Amino acid sequence: MRELVEVIAKALVDEPDSVVVTEKKEGKTIVIEVRVADSDMGKVIGKQGRIAKAIRSVVKAAAAKEDKKVVVDIA
Repeated sequence: MRELVEVIAKALVDEPDSVVVTEKKEGKTIVIEVRVADSDMGKVIGKQGRIAKAIRSVVKAAAAKEDKKVVVDIA
């Protein structure tokens, strides 16, 4: 899951080297945290959060295939 989010985030931003994706397991849930440069934050979130919702939807679909619950936080 972490790799999937990292590839998507790096494709969206102007500074792909500043993208940091971490993965933590909290019980049955996997929390994926995405950090990007301040100037790229709007590109990852999108207007009214549409891109962030799309990223979460893709990850949720991939997680459902593996019968896992994944939460994506954009920091």
